[in-house]
Amino acid sequence: MSIFDPAPSPWPSRMLSVLRIVSGVVFITFGTMKLFNVPPMPTGMPPIELMSLMGFAGVLELFGGLAIALGLLTRPVAFILSGQMAAAYFIGHFPQSFWPSVNMGVPAILYCFIFLYFVFSGAGVWSIDAMIARSRANRI
Repeated sequence: MSIFDPAPSPWPSRMLSVLRIVSGVVFITFGTMKLFNVPPMPTGMPPIELMSLMGFAGVLELFGGLAIALGLLTRPVAFILSGQMAAAYFIGHFPQSFWPSVNMGVPAILYCFIFLYFVFSGAGVWSIDAMIARSRANRI
């Protein structure tokens, strides 16, 4: 096998699942930080109210991250979260500086494009979406 050949099946779908699971679990921590202060918010950050823009973002991050980690409704959830991350970048980071490494917007950009990738790739083989697809195929 050459390094230029595509990876043999079933590894691409398995690694897609690993990327989805890790991304979802880490993304959940942004929601728990905003909603429950676990892990603790950075020093100097005021508490976040649930009925604020940041509170809404925390709810999306917690429940959307859970859905992504489980692979449940991955494409529509990833579409919503990709948009949330684009908005987070342009509302919260971009006004501070043009450069993502200076404005601390790198995670928002990466999550935006990782979630956009999931919109087109789906959840991978280790997901609730794949289990539903397999059960539907077996019924037909």
